Amino acid sequence: SSRTARSEEDRDSLWDAWGPWSECSRTCGGGASYSLRRCLSSKTCEGRNIRYRTCSNVDCPPEADDFRAQQCSAHNDVKYQGQLYEWLPVSNDPDNPCSLKCQARGTALVVELAPKVLDGTRCYSESLDMCISGLCQIVGCDHQLGSAVKEDNCGVCNGDGSTCRLVRGQYKSQLSASKIDDTVVAIPYGSRQVRLVLKGPDHLYLETKTLQGVKSENSLSTTGSFLVENSSIDFQKFPDKEILRISGPLTADFTIKIHYAGAADSSVQFIFYQPIIHRWRETDFFPCSASCGGGYQLTSAECFDLRSNRVVADQYCHYYPENIKPKPKLQECNLDPCPASDGYKQIMPYDLYHPLPRWESTPWTACSSSCGGGIQSRSISCVEEDIQGHISPVEEWKCMYTPKMPVVQPCNIFDCPKWLAQEWSPCTVTCGQGLRYRVVLCIDHRGMHTGGCSTKTKPHIKEECVVPTPCYKPKEKLPVEAKLPWYKQAQELEEGTAVSEEPSNLSERLKAMMSLQLGLQPQSCQPQAGCPHLLQPCWSCCAHPGPWLPLQVWRAGCDHYLLCAGVQEAVVTCLNKQTREVADETLCVSSRRPPQLLKTCSLDPCPPR
Repeated sequence: SSRTARSEEDRDSLWDAWGPWSECSRTCGGGASYSLRRCLSSKTCEGRNIRYRTCSNVDCPPEADDFRAQQCSAHNDVKYQGQLYEWLPVSNDPDNPCSLKCQARGTALVVELAPKVLDGTRCYSESLDMCISGLCQIVGCDHQLGSAVKEDNCGVCNGDGSTCRLVRGQYKSQLSASKIDDTVVAIPYGSRQVRLVLKGPDHLYLETKTLQGVKSENSLSTTGSFLVENSSIDFQKFPDKEILRISGPLTADFTIKIHYAGAADSSVQFIFYQPIIHRWRETDFFPCSASCGGGYQLTSAECFDLRSNRVVADQYCHYYPENIKPKPKLQECNLDPCPASDGYKQIMPYDLYHPLPRWESTPWTACSSSCGGGIQSRSISCVEEDIQGHISPVEEWKCMYTPKMPVVQPCNIFDCPKWLAQEWSPCTVTCGQGLRYRVVLCIDHRGMHTGGCSTKTKPHIKEECVVPTPCYKPKEKLPVEAKLPWYKQAQELEEGTAVSEEPSNLSERLKAMMSLQLGLQPQSCQPQAGCPHLLQPCWSCCAHPGPWLPLQVWRAGCDHYLLCAGVQEAVVTCLNKQTREVADETLCVSSRRPPQLLKTCSLDPCPPR
């Protein structure tokens, strides 16, 4: 064991310390961050030089697009095979969930636009597992890489299912001449794994009510998936059956209703997990009933609404059979004898008609920062209300039977907007030097396009690019005629000729340059009338078969040169039949080698840049 410990210590000592964590790949919805370390040995170090962790594990706002969908839509302004498409994400690929596959809207065209999605992209739509460096990594509900911790049916990570209860039941329609619809079931805010199945001719529809009291209605008229009060709804409509699924948690109170549509009866089966949102909470001991000479004090229980963090009427807690109200506790207090000078003990007011003193607060001040974390404060004071309802400030010790509310709290703790640069567009030219562009957006903590980013830190949106294909620049007077790349060189050469240079020497230089560019050998020189001696054509296009293309010579008044079109030759390689990989040519039978195939190409005049 000591030998093993030493070897592990020696192995780790070959590495430098881990570096700082990188910026998170996402601002919400769960991203990835990495840290690097260097190998200090001249030999190979054991272990990995990179490690990952999750970050930004806060839910994105409901209106934010899916992260995979954002990556597909980034290609909307990039032509694919010469055409622009609106790309939609293709999710849940069982073979390669971490490639960016997108489908063109309104077509069956599915294309892999990138071999790897960005780090932090979910492998599957209904899983927390995320893609990191092109590989799907397991993520538990605790948002830790490699964790196998799961949520219980109540949505509590590694929970025991005690914070919700299973509700199941069945509804049967009761036809009445005076009723055209009826309520099937009310499903409260926060419920999960909702499933309803209607069998019969009638139709389901739903009503919602938010915590702010806003009401709305949805007719559920067609099959599909859609959002209702930021809750994702999956609805299937068949001739004699309807199925409604909501994974939850619900962001409003849902009331499922049935609309009578036929003479036959219908039945609805439903099942869902309902959160226990009202719980009994034991209070602290109330003030002692006497200031001296011995008294008593009691605790009580109050019904607490977990979603609004407020005390509510007891009837809400009685709704759940699982909720058992705790019994009050009693203890003696202030047992010291009263001073002889007083001769009596003061009885502390404690009844419903004379409420106990309480803490009151002023409204929170405005946040000190609009993003990146700030603070806001308020004033807290102890007040007392008399029988007539008049409120007056009293000493703080009278309110000490309950904890004092905080006077400072953090605010706007979300990240400030940051610049996000998309991928570069293709070069604006097909040859030579041009420009390429990219979209740079100011993205807030929800992943939405916004303002507020600093212009000083904005990445540049265009840059020069070079396409390694020679350009054939047309002459201004004849923009559609082809001009070879040595046109400008020859022009410069002619104009910049030294006075002392002999014309014959310059002609020889032009011949050599044209031979180099065209790959042609000089033939007999046939002077043409009207052309300068320097520019008379001295080659013919006999080297390759094919059509002839006229090229305007370099000086006005001259005739045309006749130049050949391009030639393509078929590539012949020796392949291994089993692996389909390229092998050495000596391994193939030379007598079976296919004959040489040539064809002409690029017959059209070269276009302008």
